[in-house]
Amino acid sequence: MAAERPGTAPGKASFWRSFPIFEDLGPQTLARIAAAASPQRWAAGALLFQRGDGGDYLVALDSGRVRLAITTPQGRELTLRHAGPGDLLGEMALFDAQPRSADAVAAVATAGHVLHRAAFRQIADLDPALMQGAARWLCRRLRETTDQLEGIVLYNLEPRLARFLLFTLHQIHGESLPPHPALRLDLSQSDLAAVLGASRPKVNGALHGLRHAGAIRPDGGVILCDVAALRLIAEPAD
Repeated sequence: MAAERPGTAPGKASFWRSFPIFEDLGPQTLARIAAAASPQRWAAGALLFQRGDGGDYLVALDSGRVRLAITTPQGRELTLRHAGPGDLLGEMALFDAQPRSADAVAAVATAGHVLHRAAFRQIADLDPALMQGAARWLCRRLRETTDQLEGIVLYNLEPRLARFLLFTLHQIHGESLPPHPALRLDLSQSDLAAVLGASRPKVNGALHGLRHAGAIRPDGGVILCDVAALRLIAEPAD
């Protein structure tokens, strides 16, 4: 893991409590996590981890932005999502020790804290509440995945595309979106079709539909989005 270590001490307990997986832990356990974690910095373009790498740590982001991506069989890079301050990366490695499923690349200068699986398990042995919190958090992630699958299976393509654009905007801006954000979507229409489970011509038609509805407008390499219009399309009335 290529990274430059900052000269600061590991994160405080309050930093770790801000993550849902750790929010119900007592101060002693949070202090143990903070002491076990290592602060790291990554320059823009640096790899936090690579698809296929052995997974034995998570990264808790403190600042910056990280792009999660995979490479398609055609050799194109497909961006899955962006992560920023308050997000965890590679957290499944704490539980299954499986290889990484995507590349994580710092889109800008990024700082965070690394917690290894061995330290996590040692702390969990001392406080069962850690694994209980992890179980609740994994259930939450499963529900979120189910919601995403619902969007693919139950919605027509234009609502699915609108939901995907809103999801991507939330990954960049957080819970509160500006009314007219600009989105640079590093995906070709073929890549977008693969994400949405549709053909390229149908995705092209859905993009035209969103433009016609005033929900999006291409502008010099970015997509200008109307969040209110996207939300209306994403949740069509019965």
